[in-house]
Amino acid sequence: MIVAERKHLKEIQGLVSDQDRILIVGCQECVTVCMAGGEREVGILASSLRLARSREGKPVEILEQTIHRQCDFEFVDELKDKVEGVDCIISMACGVGVQFVAERYVDRWVVPALNTKFAGGTKEIGLWEERCGLCGECILYLTGGVCPIARCSKSLLNGPCGGSQKGKCEVSEDIDCGWQLIYDRLQEKGRLDLLFEFQPPKDWSVARDGGPRKVVREDVML
Repeated sequence: MIVAERKHLKEIQGLVSDQDRILIVGCQECVTVCMAGGEREVGILASSLRLARSREGKPVEILEQTIHRQCDFEFVDELKDKVEGVDCIISMACGVGVQFVAERYVDRWVVPALNTKFAGGTKEIGLWEERCGLCGECILYLTGGVCPIARCSKSLLNGPCGGSQKGKCEVSEDIDCGWQLIYDRLQEKGRLDLLFEFQPPKDWSVARDGGPRKVVREDVML
């Protein structure tokens, strides 16, 4: 899932300081799971903004709505009636959702309430960790299911650097060396032979360096 966290309240206040009618839109997908932009978080932000504006003596009207997901026009279109009467939309989705809302409602000012962090998962309650570098060329079958792009601080493809010490990354002793994790996993599986399969320089053209990416399924297109 995409993991995000909410911007500081003062930053959000600054983004909408001159707006009198605001619609805050939540998303029931990824950002609900990481407790950043679901219905509960929409309510908290709305209450916080109302209180802050009241203290400033600047009344504001705030509407709230949480849709299934903001990265799909089918659901973004559900906002149409509420968007009609507002000056600004605060999107509590990842950066993808913000862009979809802004693209659909081009005559409204759309601002993000969250900072999109990474593609990851829930390690434990209240803790989310990055697991995928979204590189477009997965080699997890060679690395025991441990992503060297995301888990190695240098995204190395052929073993650890010289800074790895006692299974920890030189960046911080709190970070496990990604290649130590790969070695341990392959050793457990009896597949250390895979370490000898040299990986050529990564083809970054299939990642972000190749421009905005698309996935096309002609078999399901209308």
